[in-house]
Amino acid sequence: MTQTEILGKMQTVFDDVFLDDVKVAPELSANDVEEWDSLLQISLVLGVEKAFNVRFRVGEVEATKNLGEFADLIQRRMNEGAKA
Repeated sequence: MTQTEILGKMQTVFDDVFLDDVKVAPELSANDVEEWDSLLQISLVLGVEKAFNVRFRVGEVEATKNLGEFADLIQRRMNEGAKA
């Protein structure tokens, strides 16, 4: 799955979590969205884990700077799951 495909699927998660429309893009970060707080971050991570059937380690998601890096992390987790 490419980063573009992952971001497209992430859009569905964002649509479910945020009240306002948030356009998913590789450069988007929490600093760009006023309502994106720690509680919404948890909801996003849980939604992404469910949507992509992956699990993240403590601190991994927080280490990403934007959605592009988050999508790359999702891709790595999916690849690891495929090898298992």
